[in-house]
Amino acid sequence: MSFASRLEKLQAFLDADDLHEEALDYMAGHGFLTALAIAPTVVPEREWLDALFAEPPAWANDEQRQLIEDTLCELHSRIASELASDEEFELPCDLDLGDEPDYSDLRSWCVGFMEGVFMREDDWFAEQEETVSELLLPVMVGSGLFDDQPEFVEINREAEVVDEMLEHIPDTLTQLFLLFHAPEDKGKPALLQRH
Repeated sequence: MSFASRLEKLQAFLDADDLHEEALDYMAGHGFLTALAIAPTVVPEREWLDALFAEPPAWANDEQRQLIEDTLCELHSRIASELASDEEFELPCDLDLGDEPDYSDLRSWCVGFMEGVFMREDDWFAEQEETVSELLLPVMVGSGLFDDQPEFVEINREAEVVDEMLEHIPDTLTQLFLLFHAPEDKGKPALLQRH
């Protein structure tokens, strides 16, 4: 089965209504995996799989469980490869919140990304806290999780500022990836050295 076909099955599985209410849907799951691929420390596979589902799904059989978990792991690894390449990282959704931000794909993606950050929050901010905070700002704004904080209330008053921030999310993700994974003297991760 092609990866595209498996991805379709994964999307249908994560977007179905029978998972735990705190489980991540496909869009949030993609954001979550992107954060894990960027994170300065590795989160064990079993730990993040369990966190993504919130509680074990009612699998139809072992074959279904294997397919879904394997596809998630491959998606995680493909996201990491894309971040390490010279290509601009592409989100699986439009870079705007639309007329109903709470129901937009981008909001889901950003919420999922922040869930990934929260898994190892101390590690993300252990070094260069200011730079990391600055680079995470567009995703934090997109997530809506911090809207009650004064700084975010201020930002959200300026629709054009918000739109511009959201458009820069792919670029800030690449910068975060390089910040955590590029050797300081080389400026690019080892994966890029060969190109």
